[in-house]
Amino acid sequence: MNEFASANAWARDTMHLDISESTPTGERFSLNNAVDPDFGSNSVETYYLSESEHFTIEIQTGRDGSKFADLILKKALDREEQAVHNLILTAVDGGVPARSGIANITVRVLDTNDNAPQFDKESYTISLSENSPIGSLVAKLNATDSDEGSNAEILYLFSLYTSEKTQATFSLNEDNGEITVKETINYEDFRIYDMEIIAKDKGSNSLSGHCKVTVLVTDMNDNHPEVSVKSFQSLVTEAVAVNTVIAVVCVSDKDSGENGHVDVHVSDQLPFALRESLDGHYELVVSESLDREKVPEYEITITVTDRGSPQLSNNETIVLELLDVNDNVPQFSQSFYTIPVMENNAPGALLSSLTALDPDLHENQYLVYFIIEKEIVNTSMSMLFSINPENGNLYALKTFDYEIEKEFLFHIEARDCGVPPLGSNATVHVIIMDQNDHAPLIVSPWRAHGFVVEEKIPRSTDKGTLIAKVIAIDTDSAQNSQITYQFLQNTDTTLFTLDQYNGEIRTMRMFSYRDAHHQRLVVIAKDNGEPSLSATVTINLSIVETALKAYSDMSEMPLEHEVFSDLNLYLVIGLGSVSFLLLITILVTIVLKCQKPKPSKAPSTCRNSVISESNSTSADSTLVSNNTYWHSLFLAKTRKGKMVVRQPVPKGATYIVSSIPRSTGLTDTSDSTASTLQASTTTSSSSS
Repeated sequence: MNEFASANAWARDTMHLDISESTPTGERFSLNNAVDPDFGSNSVETYYLSESEHFTIEIQTGRDGSKFADLILKKALDREEQAVHNLILTAVDGGVPARSGIANITVRVLDTNDNAPQFDKESYTISLSENSPIGSLVAKLNATDSDEGSNAEILYLFSLYTSEKTQATFSLNEDNGEITVKETINYEDFRIYDMEIIAKDKGSNSLSGHCKVTVLVTDMNDNHPEVSVKSFQSLVTEAVAVNTVIAVVCVSDKDSGENGHVDVHVSDQLPFALRESLDGHYELVVSESLDREKVPEYEITITVTDRGSPQLSNNETIVLELLDVNDNVPQFSQSFYTIPVMENNAPGALLSSLTALDPDLHENQYLVYFIIEKEIVNTSMSMLFSINPENGNLYALKTFDYEIEKEFLFHIEARDCGVPPLGSNATVHVIIMDQNDHAPLIVSPWRAHGFVVEEKIPRSTDKGTLIAKVIAIDTDSAQNSQITYQFLQNTDTTLFTLDQYNGEIRTMRMFSYRDAHHQRLVVIAKDNGEPSLSATVTINLSIVETALKAYSDMSEMPLEHEVFSDLNLYLVIGLGSVSFLLLITILVTIVLKCQKPKPSKAPSTCRNSVISESNSTSADSTLVSNNTYWHSLFLAKTRKGKMVVRQPVPKGATYIVSSIPRSTGLTDTSDSTASTLQASTTTSSSSS
């Protein structure tokens, strides 16, 4: 340029043009003229523009012949492609040699909002877990605008096609395009959220770009399984059949996949089972027999569990009450009751309470007690005993006497009021206990009431001779009837002894002339009861100098006609034996007396005589005076309602005496006598 400075010059070496990229083609832009001081043909002849696809020049000639150039836009500008165009304009004169001058043209393309914002992608698919925290980032959208300035500044907005629910669930930052969680996301409410995002620039003529965002909510195991019971029968009888449907159970889970797959079960310890009927529906059925008496009520817990991770579960509890049926027989606490009852009880006395239990309910539990009828000697049990039908209390209806009735055996029954009624029975054994209510009765030696027994004994009686035997009977039993004998009064305690068990009175020594002629013995017979009862007998003994003569040929006419009993026979035989032995003893004594050199006096005859027996005789032998003992036995039998008949002793008869135990009582039964008196009649070889 300096080279041509003398020829052509520019007012400014550099020209700056600001042309909007929106300028239409063909638009002209005036350029500064080149100045050449020469005139004529040596002045500026033409202009040349450096090569440009967007611009060209058009040379114009002024009225004064000067040349100038207009810059013409031949192709639309695009700032985004080329923001600045640098052109060189050359002015050439017409001289020889031609001289030129250049000027720089800087075209700065002015931006217009001709580019809409563009997203990186037209659509976005984002997976988001449900229950993501509020404020968590879902996605960050990025849109670009090739414009500049305000035309390139972008705002992010939801389009009108985005639902209100989506806009309420998510927040969009209009400045940076960040999408965040605005409220709780629940997979079970919405699984897919579709939104359209607009990126809008801030140009005067705002342009915008669009993209679609799809948010797929992924399921989490955040929902507990649900269980509901329908068609439930809360009351069933304990006799309900197995496989009977009790309830229908519905189960569900809002989660999906394994999270929504549920398992349902009840406790294995319960007699119930679940049977699937339809999808998500189960029948609760009875799996075993039920018994209200064991378990009257069931709490059935139905548990559902999903297969998610972590595993969630839920349950529902129902209460099933069993109704009673009469399926239990009343039961007594014992099958056999032994009830002791003291004799002489008061009529109407409570003996025992015989209660039974029935585990059933209501009328099936109400029991009625009664005695199963049984006759004893034409007497009904209902006349002897009574049982309260409501509580089982057993009462005696009469006074019992042990000596007459010792025990009763009968059955009672307890029956419920169910339909059909059920019952069971028990055996009752009533034992009458003896009471010491009978005093001993002295039957030997016999005496009229209020009289004293008078006995005579010879002074020559030896030591140990049986003087008398006191026999007492007691109709009580066992311990109460055990009798012991004692002297209540004894004139000379050195002369007589009394066996406390068999009542035998014997001499302790021989009589001396210093002994009193009259001896008074008072014997008391006491039983072993509590309290002890007793009876006494007074025996007056007279000591005589002569022996007693027995009356062997005594007869006694019957007072009343009575059948001759076995016991009477034994007594007659015993009496005959005693008389025979007495006779033999007297004869032997006479023979022995006659053989001595010193004569002795013949023993005087006495109506009441005592026969001595040798010491070798058994302690339990019964040898008493024939008359006294006979009357004692006679009294005992007549008191029993029988009469004894004494007959003459046949001549030549021999009797064998067997011992009678001391404890023998004069009773009505023949087997109560411990030993038997047997008699055998023999023919005497010689007459007495």
